Amino acid sequence: AEYLPMKRKISSGSPFEELAGYSRAVVDGDWIHVSGTVGIDPETKVLPEGAVAQTRNIFRTIEAVLAEAGASLADVVRTRVYLTDPADLMDVAKILGEKFRDVRPANTTLIVQIPVPDAKVEIEVTARKS
Repeated sequence: AEYLPMKRKISSGSPFEELAGYSRAVVDGDWIHVSGTVGIDPETKVLPEGAVAQTRNIFRTIEAVLAEAGASLADVVRTRVYLTDPADLMDVAKILGEKFRDVRPANTTLIVQIPVPDAKVEIEVTARKS
C-alpha cells in the first residue's frame, strides 16, 4: 500500500481564513476539499461586479488550489454552487458547462445570501486525485 500523508492544509492567504479558522482546501489522502470560494481576483484582490466575472475568478482560484494539491478540474467529483440572484443562473451554468462538460461532477445549486458584500456567486468543490 502506498503511504498517504496526513491531512495537508492549503491557504490562499485570505484574511477570512485566519479570522474564521479555515483552510482554502484540505488534502486528505487522494481527496481534496476546496472551501466555498467567492470571485475576488486572486491578483488584485478586487471583487468585480458581475456574476460572470466573479465566476471566472472563482475558477482561477479553485484551479490554482487544485494544482497545488496535484489535481485539476478533471478530478472534481462534486460541486456546490451558491447564487444570490436566480437571474444569474444561466450565465453561471454556461461557465460550469465549459469547465465540466467532460467531467460531469455531481452538483447542487442553491439561491442563498452570501456573507461577503457584493458577492453574487460562491462555489465549493470536492476532488479525488486520479
